[in-house]
Amino acid sequence: MRKGLTANGAGLAGDRVVAVGSAARVLVAATARALRGADCADLGHAGPMSRFPGAPEPVRRAVATRAAGRVVLTDGQVDEVDGARVARWFVDQYPRGQYPGVLLGGPHGAAAHLAVALGVPWLPTGFEMTAQWPGGAVDRPAEALEHGGALAARLHAGNPDLHLRQVHCPASRGSLSGVTVSLAARWRTLPAAYTQFLTDRLSAGAPVVLVRDARSWPVLERGPGHSFQVGCPSSGLDPVDFHRDSHALRQVLRSVGGDAARWEPPEVSVPSGDAEHGTDSGFELASRDWAARHQHPLHRVLVPRPAALSAAVADLYRRWLRDAGKTGDRLVVECGRLLDPWQVVRAGLVPYWCENATRRSVDEAEWWLAGSEAFSSVDVLPEPPGVRSPALAGLPQWLAVAGFGRRRRALDRTTARGYPVTSVPTRRATEVLRAQPYDLPVPPPLGAAEALSVLRDSGSHQGLLVS
Repeated sequence: MRKGLTANGAGLAGDRVVAVGSAARVLVAATARALRGADCADLGHAGPMSRFPGAPEPVRRAVATRAAGRVVLTDGQVDEVDGARVARWFVDQYPRGQYPGVLLGGPHGAAAHLAVALGVPWLPTGFEMTAQWPGGAVDRPAEALEHGGALAARLHAGNPDLHLRQVHCPASRGSLSGVTVSLAARWRTLPAAYTQFLTDRLSAGAPVVLVRDARSWPVLERGPGHSFQVGCPSSGLDPVDFHRDSHALRQVLRSVGGDAARWEPPEVSVPSGDAEHGTDSGFELASRDWAARHQHPLHRVLVPRPAALSAAVADLYRRWLRDAGKTGDRLVVECGRLLDPWQVVRAGLVPYWCENATRRSVDEAEWWLAGSEAFSSVDVLPEPPGVRSPALAGLPQWLAVAGFGRRRRALDRTTARGYPVTSVPTRRATEVLRAQPYDLPVPPPLGAAEALSVLRDSGSHQGLLVS
């Protein structure tokens, strides 16, 4: 029996493989709902659970285990993972019919907003999984590598078209990094479900837009189909901060019951490789080949930092709204999984998406606001990350973002309550945005050529490369 299949010939369903709260899972769900004219009111808990600061480490680990247990691969389920079924699950969430294009790429909230403005689906070039790590520890990255390597070998045997990037990052995952391993799977070619979707659902000559996360990070190439990185860009820290003598690392490990004296990460083999949300070169080549053979233009948007795309898409929305006779004068600053593309277009809002609640993300939002025409209102939805880290923005910084509004300055109290260690469901964004006044009708969809032109002009000074 081929690995990846159960006795009855079917692997695990996609919703039992893709990690709960992972960006790709949330963004596909939000984009598909928006294309159906629906909001995200049914999207529940997405973030990590509170770690109960001050509680003994066994209590924190038990809480983390329960948080992961909703979608976490047991040892016996690893052989049942089928990447082809995951791809099918993603495409099946979209309404049936013909589309004037498609967006592919790493998870980015602004890409979801761009897809909705274009009236097209967004599909990820990979997905995240979590797997059990019995006897694990947040301060033992080398042991995490050994456990994850064994899992990756089994996963790759049944899914040779996947590359598995293991990420050990206590700064972004907190106590979960001591009870589970995180595996970011990238397709090395177009999965069959995507090929069928593009063939059957794209209008003649419709463009394919590939949005590539161009961030880099030190990587250890462990073996065929498996690589490993300690830390990640979304932690808000730099690679040097994950060295044993780092003050930031000591703070992070202390907050989750770890000890920097036991921290011995393996040496990297690639000092500056693609970070975990990069797109595999084989996927891009397969996409280009399919587009050329079927006479669909393929465009690439290279994103050096998440904020570059967030700013360009916000500028695009403002222009789109104003061309439709709306003010384009009200801004919502979303964060992480707190977004709702349908409510944004229903209310005629300009969306700016922060990848997370790190100071780096919020700094870039402030810089963009400082250089933009003023907004009459600014609503801010900071997602509590559920962990403590020296890289996180404090509530005063989030309040400063809201302070750019001329007449309305709003920081959501529910998300701020218990920040940063609580957890807020995705539907909280829907609840907040539903209170915004209606601004209907929704503008007609943007054309891809116009959108790419605006992105090229608006994003070039921030390093966004559109080709």
